[in-house]
Amino acid sequence: METTDTTRQQGMTPRIGFGFDVHRLTEGRDLILGGIKIDFEKGLLGHSDADVLIHAICDAMLGAANMRDIGYHFPDTSDETLGMDSKVILRQTVDLIASKGYHVGNIDATVCAQRPKLNPHIPAMQHCLAEVIGIPDDCISIKATTTEHLGFVGREEGLSAYAVCLLV
Repeated sequence: METTDTTRQQGMTPRIGFGFDVHRLTEGRDLILGGIKIDFEKGLLGHSDADVLIHAICDAMLGAANMRDIGYHFPDTSDETLGMDSKVILRQTVDLIASKGYHVGNIDATVCAQRPKLNPHIPAMQHCLAEVIGIPDDCISIKATTTEHLGFVGREEGLSAYAVCLLV
């Protein structure tokens, strides 16, 4: 089949999206990353559960589908999204991209955190995200890094996450 501009417009070719998110660390909240609770003395501040990893992934998915961003679909001014579990946001994002005929091929993400150490939690995060999205665990790569004590992450003021997503 010859690829034409029409087939590209109809989503017949893979699409790549990029996402980024950041949230401030604060006392009195649970730390939720990749859909799992991580034992730590602080959590992330946000309108929802502030899962910085899921939010970056959702933005990557929405970007690849050319469907704006997470704030457009799940505004931080809405009572409906107040305290929302980000796994619900992720599932609804999967449904949104499916409405345009797309599904997730794979995801590659990086979480920046000085503390806590995230490597022990990565398999659980991969499994949780894969289950919500409906893809094999092997289709989700999660990496963790520090910023060598530089910037707001290095000062342990917050966490950030980056993600790319391939839609097919």
